[in-house]
Amino acid sequence: MGTEERLIESTRELLWERGYVGTSPKAIQQHAGAGQGSMYHHFKGKPDLALAAIRRTAEEMRATAEGVLSAPGSPYERIEAYLRRERDVLRGCPVGRLTMDPEVIASDELRAPVDETLDWLRERLAGIVEEGKEQGQFAPTLDAEEIAATILATVQGGYVLARASGSPAAFDTGVRGLLALLAPLR
Repeated sequence: MGTEERLIESTRELLWERGYVGTSPKAIQQHAGAGQGSMYHHFKGKPDLALAAIRRTAEEMRATAEGVLSAPGSPYERIEAYLRRERDVLRGCPVGRLTMDPEVIASDELRAPVDETLDWLRERLAGIVEEGKEQGQFAPTLDAEEIAATILATVQGGYVLARASGSPAAFDTGVRGLLALLAPLR
């Protein structure tokens, strides 16, 4: 892995652990085993490097979600697979956690990949809910956009509750509750 890649991957890891505010250029350089000159050779500064890292994290999250959401199965089964997929619940969502960082939220450029990813996920989930309604699996009165937002809120809120309690049980409980509400009509 070259220096540029090490810098991006180190920044991704540190942003997930510490957030933008808690991630200094010096910490990035130490984590990547790169000097200051190398960092500034590849990136204009911390915001430029953070943007590259956030974009990479967002792309990875979309690819992982798409892999689960496009797998074979009914709409309910695909949503269930997305909700139950393996995650490091106690670390939280590497994209969602960035919404808690005031400097990321204050920057249109840094916030854009976060917002775009969450929007993409909501739209993708809404499409699956619509598909389930068309197949008679979900009630025809469900609003697909609202259900998609609820799925996303359950996942992101589940991370918060799990981190607060120090146990993935809160995340799992929220997922089970949502799945019970979405259970196909019989």
